[in-house]
Amino acid sequence: MKSISIIIPTHNAEKFLERQLESLLAQTIVPEIIVIDSESSDATREIAGRYDQHIRFLQIPARNFDHGGTRDLALRQSTGEFVLFLSQDAIPMSTRYVETILSPFTEEKVGGVFGRQVANPDAPEFEKLIRERRYPEKGYAWNADMISSYGVNAFFFSDTSSAFRRSAYEAVGGFDQPILTNEDMMISAKLLHSGYTLVYQPEASVWHSHTSTLTADYRRYVRIGMVMKQYEGRLKDVAVRSQGFDLTGYVSRALLRRGKVLECLVFLTHITVRFLGFWRGKCLGMRNSG
Repeated sequence: MKSISIIIPTHNAEKFLERQLESLLAQTIVPEIIVIDSESSDATREIAGRYDQHIRFLQIPARNFDHGGTRDLALRQSTGEFVLFLSQDAIPMSTRYVETILSPFTEEKVGGVFGRQVANPDAPEFEKLIRERRYPEKGYAWNADMISSYGVNAFFFSDTSSAFRRSAYEAVGGFDQPILTNEDMMISAKLLHSGYTLVYQPEASVWHSHTSTLTADYRRYVRIGMVMKQYEGRLKDVAVRSQGFDLTGYVSRALLRRGKVLECLVFLTHITVRFLGFWRGKCLGMRNSG
């Protein structure tokens, strides 16, 4: 059996960590588990300590956290030929999660795989619809030949629930660092441009969703806009707006068909704020590069 590692970056993860670790230890294939914590102020460290016979716990100062660099640091200390990543609030839905997300790697050209995200039962309706649209029931694989037809969707890849072939990860230089956000999108572009195939594997499903404030949405999308501007050459100038319009239309129509007019207005407010944040970030990125 190939060696397998799974990396979980955490910060104040006490609400999720015990459930997540119990799920991983119940898998049909139990990987090496590494928790890398950014100086949590809650009970994250104490919870991890209950599992010290099964996991490795790494801690870094909160000021040193970087979306790419922190993940890369943990990967460099792992041993797996295949390395999985889970966000702290992503909970596997099956005891076969690990073996399922690894199954596409039987094809040697596959460099990375990401799994399906299903919104938590108590999530707002629009969050459920967003996950439904972005993470469909049918899987697919794609490579660089499909970039022109996929557009920006060719680079969509979520490391919330993901796996990489270590040799492919290392061949493309790993995650960019430092990077404000979207480290998963940028490594997917590197893998595609280097000749690897990527796979969406919906049978590897996790519970994952969260509700953010308008302020948090705005700040997050400012960062996304800045990163998209910084790395626009890697993305080959593909159009970004089509993905957003498609998602907005899908969710809005579904909400209105269900008679959820108020929730549709809430959703459209979030989309507007995200749009404004994104373009603000693009402008800031242009100014910084000028």
